[in-house]
Amino acid sequence: MAIDWYEEFVDLGYTPARDELVALYYFEPAEGIGRDEAIGRIASESSTGTWTTLHSLPPRMRDLQATAFEVEGNFVKIAYPLGLWEEGNAVQLLSGIAGNIFGMKALKNLRLIDVSLPSAYLRGFKGPHFGIEEVREMMRVHGRPLVGAVPKPKVGFSAAEHARVGFETWMGGFDLVKDDENLTSVSFNRFEDRVRMLAEMRDSAEQLTGERKSALINISADTETMKARAKLLADYGWNYAMIDVVVAGTAAVMTLRDYCSDLGLAIHAHRAMHAAFDRNPKHGMTMQFLAKIMRLIGVSQIHTGTAVGKLAGTRKEAALLADVLRERRTNASGTMALDQDWGEIKSAFPVSSGGLHPGLVPEVLNIYGSEIVLLVSGGIHGHPQGTRAGAQATMQAIEAWKDGETLEEKAESAPELRQALEKWGRYRPK
Repeated sequence: MAIDWYEEFVDLGYTPARDELVALYYFEPAEGIGRDEAIGRIASESSTGTWTTLHSLPPRMRDLQATAFEVEGNFVKIAYPLGLWEEGNAVQLLSGIAGNIFGMKALKNLRLIDVSLPSAYLRGFKGPHFGIEEVREMMRVHGRPLVGAVPKPKVGFSAAEHARVGFETWMGGFDLVKDDENLTSVSFNRFEDRVRMLAEMRDSAEQLTGERKSALINISADTETMKARAKLLADYGWNYAMIDVVVAGTAAVMTLRDYCSDLGLAIHAHRAMHAAFDRNPKHGMTMQFLAKIMRLIGVSQIHTGTAVGKLAGTRKEAALLADVLRERRTNASGTMALDQDWGEIKSAFPVSSGGLHPGLVPEVLNIYGSEIVLLVSGGIHGHPQGTRAGAQATMQAIEAWKDGETLEEKAESAPELRQALEKWGRYRPK
């Protein structure tokens, strides 16, 4: 009598139904494990299987089995029947396709690259309440990136100091002032104080500039505390809430999506901790899959890297992430991804941040175009003339890119940009 039944989850002649989810994995079998057994174990453990054959099995259970149906080298596609998944529950989806399978001894390495989500599954989700167009209307910014900065250093400012740096940032032409991921409500900078003091500075900056100004203030905590903090943001007239979405968890983000929408708050998603599971090219999951899940459950924007700043990531990866977030349909041709039709799910902004300064702005915009949130932080606060001049230099760099000028040409009539180039040039932080 057979002990295991893993190869029953493999059918290389199978054609997935239109309403099945299809996942793409990279896999490496452990020593002594064959290819078909390895991919069968992935399909089994992520759907209906167990480690041994069973005494009896209702025939209908076969209709819920995942099927490994296409293998090319170390890449396998697995189809999952729609009936496996609870409607509108991304937590349960992750428990299946990104759950126990990563810990199986039969696999030396396993990486979830992408998942194609059929329209029948998408119907259970709302996506972003504020898509790209809604955010632009909310901020009254069109034809250029939304631009923001984190007061630097990352933490250490009092709420009053933080607000003063924010004011200078806004007065330099920026739209947004952002908390860093590890600033919540600490002894030297309480959340409530920061919200209030920033609101006072925001009102002054708006009156002086005639422009809409906002902030990405970090509400990350337990879910009930996040709800209370979101309510406080709305009470002070803010239109954003920032969440560290990976550490807060998919369930919390799903809850806060609706709560924030009711308050008129778009969600800015910071990806802190993502590299713990997406940086290894052979194991874990990709950032493109994380971005896809976050668009699905309703964030309005999420960090995706720069390709030219201080964080890991290539130009190709950045462009793919932008497509996953912005496009209604993504075509996998020529990429390590799967086709996706988002249907009625709205778009989300990619956020480019990490080690940028005015000299790198054109390179980032050449990768992303203007449909991004561009965060330049140390690269404005380190300007020889201070934060306001640094923000002005960044806006001048954006203008140069839009007008087809080189930075050097623009700098002839833009002293702030000239000084930024004298300090940083095209330096890329490591």
